[in-house]
Amino acid sequence: MNYIDHTLSNIVLPKGAEPLGGWDLYIKTPEGSVCAPEINGCLLQGSVDFFTYFNACSLAKWKKYAGIKRVYLHLEFANEAINKEYACTIQFFGRSYLDSAASSLASGVRLTSTMGKTKENGSLVFDLLIPETDYEVIGFALDVRGGVVLEKAYYYARVAEEQINPVKIALCTTTFLKEDYIIPNIELVKNEVLAADDVIAKNFHMFVIDNGRTLDAEALSDEGVTVLPNPNVGGSGGFARGMMEAMKHDENFTHVLLMDDDVSISTESLRRTFNLLSLATGKYKNAFINGAMLVAEEPNRQFEDVSYVVNSGAYASVKSNKYYMDQQQYIVRNEHIDVEIPKAYGAWWFSCIPVSAIEQVGLPLPLFVRCDDVEYGMRAKPIYMTMNGICVWHDGFMGRSRASVDSYQYVRNFLIMIAMTDCSSQDLFMLRMERALRLQLRVMSYDAADLILDGIADYLKGPDYFASLNGEEVIKRNAKKNEKLVLLDELAEPYRNVTYNKRLLGDQSYIKPFLKLMRTLPYDRHLLPDVLLRDTPEAVFYSGLSILSPRTIGTKTLVAIDLEGNQGAVRHMDRERYQQIMDRWKALKSELKERGDEVRAAYKEAQPYLTSTEFWEKYLGLDEADEL
Repeated sequence: MNYIDHTLSNIVLPKGAEPLGGWDLYIKTPEGSVCAPEINGCLLQGSVDFFTYFNACSLAKWKKYAGIKRVYLHLEFANEAINKEYACTIQFFGRSYLDSAASSLASGVRLTSTMGKTKENGSLVFDLLIPETDYEVIGFALDVRGGVVLEKAYYYARVAEEQINPVKIALCTTTFLKEDYIIPNIELVKNEVLAADDVIAKNFHMFVIDNGRTLDAEALSDEGVTVLPNPNVGGSGGFARGMMEAMKHDENFTHVLLMDDDVSISTESLRRTFNLLSLATGKYKNAFINGAMLVAEEPNRQFEDVSYVVNSGAYASVKSNKYYMDQQQYIVRNEHIDVEIPKAYGAWWFSCIPVSAIEQVGLPLPLFVRCDDVEYGMRAKPIYMTMNGICVWHDGFMGRSRASVDSYQYVRNFLIMIAMTDCSSQDLFMLRMERALRLQLRVMSYDAADLILDGIADYLKGPDYFASLNGEEVIKRNAKKNEKLVLLDELAEPYRNVTYNKRLLGDQSYIKPFLKLMRTLPYDRHLLPDVLLRDTPEAVFYSGLSILSPRTIGTKTLVAIDLEGNQGAVRHMDRERYQQIMDRWKALKSELKERGDEVRAAYKEAQPYLTSTEFWEKYLGLDEADEL
């Protein structure tokens, strides 16, 4: 049996003064110590800690996913001799979930030139066997007297050559008028992945599905990158096109990696994904890998990696959305928590899917946007793998609200998903939608309430109608009902100076639970007589439904204000509109009760065709192109 050394994860040495996400995600240095980028690596002086989000090793997961038991560390220093003048000591550490701090695995080891090997270029190389341990996460620190340049480092394991899985990744990203993101990401892949001197370069291709048709496909495409103009069929349609292109390509890709266009990424996330796929064993050979989303505005905070669907028809994250990855306790906790749970799904900001799974369960549904990744998870029922350092940075979602998406797309698509996959109770979901409707009416957001009903109505029209829709036209039509905000200074005099507690526009955690519960009760101002109402305007958060100031009770006018408190819109009570919405709601509930089973069965029957290559080729107009 032939054994080889296989990289697990690279030690990321930032190349600039302000690395993506901040220094503490890679290397930590106390005051008086130095870690500074050099042309050929990082200059290290003093105490340098590599037990970080990117540079710690998730030992428990490598054991679980790949059967790796012993891990080595490879270090390469520039040709300055490590001697008495430049003394360098290494210390290995480990930590598990219940530990209050990391513990040393053994006494520190002084690195001397006699311990290492000298490469042809003069670099000094050390290969160190990390002490055997049961700690979940391991890392190391260097104590450098003087200064040395660390050129390269990585964790690796010795594995049987026949254990290595053949892996070829097709990265598929769907873009729509996001040139500021997608062009730099294309260049990043070309320069740091495809041009690299490692195995991934020959087993990686990037497909860019251009739904906006604004990219210069000929100029951007080459042997490793293919840019394809595409109709604007939303994220689901773009990713479906990417999957189809990958599966028919002569490279015989094993995995399709779906990634949003408006993200920032470290190429180590791609390499770590490749390495994990190469070494996965047993049931994990066919697992999905989902990358975490870190919040661009708070680049040390992890928002989510894997979520799941609950029976009431809602999403829930497996982990807290407040894991700060510059802190060791959260790094370890993040690796400890098991994401292998029922009804799990991974968002498509970074989701690596085996081609075999696509062949088995089909392509995405033509949902355009919202719930496409959730539905795919419900249909495929995959095992998910996650790991530190496999991530992207994406703008946070706090304060973002578009009723055309958050009301219509969400309601229609979730009902379709329930019908096709039985992932939740339709009755409980409709109870949640009734509450959402009443909350929208409570804050006099009539258009958003109408869009909830539009979503239900279009669902009831069945799969044939759904399949015939032009998603772009639906979005444009519904976008006309999105609330238009203007600068507060542009509002009329009674409204521009409305007073409010700015904390109402953000995190509500400061409110006591009882008061929070009381404020979520969907009381209805429309049922009050005019004599109990007043004209004085009060403020609400334009995208918040649950918690309101008591002062908003009994007013006929609300000023909906954005998260920053800069823009707003005026809402006036409209009793006639309210009654129309309530009458329509009752009619739709009755129709759903009468025809619900019939409609649900029709969607379930239509699912195989709506997720087939035959359907998508017609939907995208590719069958017509082939005929030409």
